[in-house]
Amino acid sequence: MTGRIGMPRLVVGAAALLLIAAVTTGCRPEGGTPTQTPSSSPSITVKDPTPGPSVTPFETDEPQAGFEMPTTCETIYSAAMLASLESANPPLNDPGVTMLSTENADLLEVIHSGAPTLRCSWGKPSEYGLATNVTAIEPQQSATLVSALGAAGFGCEPMGDGTVCRIEQKGVTLDDNEYTRGETHYIADDAVITTAWINFAPEGYTEDIVATLWG
Repeated sequence: MTGRIGMPRLVVGAAALLLIAAVTTGCRPEGGTPTQTPSSSPSITVKDPTPGPSVTPFETDEPQAGFEMPTTCETIYSAAMLASLESANPPLNDPGVTMLSTENADLLEVIHSGAPTLRCSWGKPSEYGLATNVTAIEPQQSATLVSALGAAGFGCEPMGDGTVCRIEQKGVTLDDNEYTRGETHYIADDAVITTAWINFAPEGYTEDIVATLWG
């Protein structure tokens, strides 16, 4: 994890973060396509995986086995992970944080499709934080999303009963400050967990969500 550094032109907020959306409250569906113009072209590195609220759940004809759509952000984490996040980078769901949980068009289409979605963010508007969406999907969407992420340069491999895909990018802001950002996504037959982060990537974050929601 990269430490806190000043990055006036690259922030987790409404002013200038590459992962900005039109969301103005903590747990709300995402929208928009952020942009950024770093002073140098960052290099993309595929990482191998290692060992708000505005939610509208609905009944389906085929109940999901082993997964129940969460209705609050606190319930997607284990007690230990929740305590760690509250200590390391509060608050949960600051209304000023508008970071997207992904920039991938295929995932954004699913998130914006009207499917039940829960959005959670950690940190204040700054250069240090993350955003996660939990979105229900249909089984036939799973393979399509994994294929799309692989084609987009993500490194994907099996994890549990699903697939985890990761990508990381390093770059330099217009103010000559280095940054690290990335995305980690978990795709199962009944839901997708999308997470984008900048300078804040808690170890075991996605794994903890998966164990909590499918455990």
